[in-house]
Amino acid sequence: MSEESSSPESATPPEQPTTPPVQQPTAPDPAAYTKDQKDKKIIAGILAILLGGLGIHKFVLGYTVEGVIMLAVSIVGMFVMCGIPLAPVAMGVIGLIEGILYLTKTDDEFVATYVVGRKGWF
Repeated sequence: MSEESSSPESATPPEQPTTPPVQQPTAPDPAAYTKDQKDKKIIAGILAILLGGLGIHKFVLGYTVEGVIMLAVSIVGMFVMCGIPLAPVAMGVIGLIEGILYLTKTDDEFVATYVVGRKGWF
């Protein structure tokens, strides 16, 4: 028997499977944003300020779960608190803050954060 075949040093290691490099997602070019996406800023901002406690602005942006949460907290909170509007007022304050944030951002920042980035809260 030869020593070469029994020696572990001379054996070639099995080839390791290579994985392709992971590509990081890149933000689209701001010029690629459509007018409809940019118009959501004004609509969502005004609705957030006027009807923020009901979460209507969340539905406009496509955040159904967040909108249902705000709506449910406002409605259920009104009945649970026996007419003391603590929960609806809290939701209204959150809506007011979000409306101001929406309207103070540039179109590109708004679309990148809330439409493309899908940031649900604040």
